Amino acid sequence: MEHTFTLEYWKDKTWYVGRLKEIPGVFSQGKTLTELKENVRDVYKMMMEETAMPFPRRSVKKTEIGIAV
Repeated sequence: MEHTFTLEYWKDKTWYVGRLKEIPGVFSQGKTLTELKENVRDVYKMMMEETAMPFPRRSVKKTEIGIAV
């Protein structure tokens, strides 16, 4: 089963750096955007194998909150 997530990324000098917005802890980098996407997929797969828990396992509720900085 395939899941779709949001990849947030930015350019840090010559590297693309990114994370999966919905999965805390899934970060990676790549020389190209294509390489970044491949690396993020690999990190996600490794994390899921390590936890041996498919995502999502239960119904997840979302809400947005405002935080003044």
